[in-house]
Amino acid sequence: MIIPIHPDNPDPRKIREVVNILRKDGVIVLPTDTVYSFACSLGSSKGFDRIARIKGLRPNKAHFSILCSDLSDLSNYTRPVPNEVFKLMKRALPGPFTFILQAGGNVPKLFRSTKKTIGIRVPDNSIAQAVIREIGMPLVVSSVHDEDDILEYTTDPELIEERHGHAVNAVINGGFGELYASTIVDCTSGIPEVIREGRGDISGLR
Repeated sequence: MIIPIHPDNPDPRKIREVVNILRKDGVIVLPTDTVYSFACSLGSSKGFDRIARIKGLRPNKAHFSILCSDLSDLSNYTRPVPNEVFKLMKRALPGPFTFILQAGGNVPKLFRSTKKTIGIRVPDNSIAQAVIREIGMPLVVSSVHDEDDILEYTTDPELIEERHGHAVNAVINGGFGELYASTIVDCTSGIPEVIREGRGDISGLR
């Protein structure tokens, strides 16, 4: 099922429709400020397992990120963040960055693994932000990869629905996605290190 939502002015009724799916352990595909991603609500073990199956991963080996509306939830999912790292995150977010941090004590339980780290994203995308605010909790996300040898990510939501519609409850059509994923910054040592350059401009991190 495709749910078209305006990328700049999301219809609240359609956002509620998406959230109702997520609250029933559903899995959706939604746009971010980078690539389209599979998503379920944080704490939905059924949704988490379904995304892992779609990606061909074992649930206890899956390294998914969480999508937050802002940094206010940080302490719920991470260990205390050094002040300099927090300032860096405030400068970069919302934006196309994933920050790898030391996971808090409840993360292994949520992810049903021995996970020691967690990827945190705060997307600069109106649809994703509206969904997170309406459901009142972060989302677990994983990028939609393409089967093409040249293109790494599928940018067309219609094509995503054609390929994955049988495996998810809904695909949000919020326009074409980006070609590049987020820039990943590993902060687990306390010293930020860019381990993947993506859409985020790393010059702004210095």
